[in-house]
Amino acid sequence: MDYALALIGFALATSATPGPNTLMVTAAAAQFGLIRVLPHMLGITLGFPAMILALALGLGLPFAQFPWLHRAMQVAGGLWLLWFAWRIAMARPAGGAEARAPLGFWGAAGFQWVNPKAWMIALAALPAFTTPGLPVLPQALGVAGIFALVSMPCLLFWAWLGQSAGRLLGQGTRLRAFNIAMAALLVVSLLPLALG
Repeated sequence: MDYALALIGFALATSATPGPNTLMVTAAAAQFGLIRVLPHMLGITLGFPAMILALALGLGLPFAQFPWLHRAMQVAGGLWLLWFAWRIAMARPAGGAEARAPLGFWGAAGFQWVNPKAWMIALAALPAFTTPGLPVLPQALGVAGIFALVSMPCLLFWAWLGQSAGRLLGQGTRLRAFNIAMAALLVVSLLPLALG
């Protein structure tokens, strides 16, 4: 029971705190509303646990053998986040002709593989919440399942926050300032990657 509570606490702390996923969901919900951001949220909710399972089944072995590969993924993820921050900062109002659709299910699920925070969480969770000598797949399923259960409520909070901000700010310069602030926070979330 202590193990499960510790895992739930870890999943809540890592899923609810600001990071690339939560900031992108917040910005998208401010721009498009909660309903249009649901596929993005589902992509995170199912994509991250799938990543945990893939790593547990050995997909992480190349990263252990070739540390440069892990760093290359981090750099690629960082560059992608900078590009996405630019998109958020330059976003047009949702009703505008140049408005871009929010990230969809597959985009959000695939993004987990280049998200530096997702890698840090997965690489910390697997050794911390699995026991050597026991079959890894059932343990990894438990870890992935907890993250799947915890993720959506956390993302719903961030989407609600974004949607509320979008309603409060309207579609003019105040929403533009909010988008720029979200983009700046997304860039700041890369500091641990840049400094590590």
